[in-house]
Amino acid sequence: MIDNNEFKGIKSILLVCMGNICRSPSAEAVLRHKAMERGISLKIDSAGTVGAHAREKPDHRSIKAGAARGYSFDGIKARKVVVQDFVDFDLVLAMDESNLAELYKLSPVAFHHKIHLLLAFATELEEMQVPDPYYGGAKGFDYVLDLVEAGSDAVLAKISD
Repeated sequence: MIDNNEFKGIKSILLVCMGNICRSPSAEAVLRHKAMERGISLKIDSAGTVGAHAREKPDHRSIKAGAARGYSFDGIKARKVVVQDFVDFDLVLAMDESNLAELYKLSPVAFHHKIHLLLAFATELEEMQVPDPYYGGAKGFDYVLDLVEAGSDAVLAKISD
């Protein structure tokens, strides 16, 4: 269960998937857009638990699906999570259980309290993980957006209450 008091004063959020080219950059674009709409000032970034796509732009299918909903991916480039991220970010949100486990391995124990699943905040959803759309069709990228929109709304509500 996520304790409301734990999230007061959040000023920075890192969103994490495996390669940082589909889910987490989509979540970054969505969260940044929604935070700006609500007038919430946040440092928002995304990263991957592996660095295979470092410095690459997000997957063109993520950009296409996001742009259709008004989200900008400008300036987003893939990078790998580094230990300093656990110091620099108040909240580190994983897209799925696999990446959550990797974050716990990468993070010093003192920062484990910052690590959560994005969808753990969206209690109205049955889904707890954002599935990787990479090997699927366009509908998978739209579904990722549906989920990260719900997760972003829930996170913003939690930190701004």
